[in-house]
Amino acid sequence: MKAYSVDLRQRVIDAYEQEEGSQRELAKRFKVSLAFIQTLLKRYRTEKTIEPKPHTGGFTAKLDEHHNLIREIVEQDNDATLEEICVQLEQKLGLKVSVSTLWRALQQLNLTRKKNTSCYSSRK
Repeated sequence: MKAYSVDLRQRVIDAYEQEEGSQRELAKRFKVSLAFIQTLLKRYRTEKTIEPKPHTGGFTAKLDEHHNLIREIVEQDNDATLEEICVQLEQKLGLKVSVSTLWRALQQLNLTRKKNTSCYSSRK
């Protein structure tokens, strides 16, 4: 979720300092949560700032630094399943990844895998 704008934060602070309502009333007026008002006011009092804190979260993807190898594997064997590519990565890098992790990496790289249509013709 995106942080609230500095403009909105300043309007909340100004309204609170001019005693235009309680914290609950300000939350309703500005359509934000009461917890946001309380946190903003506390941060304003202690740190003298209303700027949003920088985003710090999330893990780095396991395969971010191995995109070239993934691209090579897919180019060499376009019919390989995701499971087969995972096995190849484990053999080459010693890095075990799940199918969903590999899928996300392929999406980031805009790589599509060619499907062998010969297996589908037998169904018709």
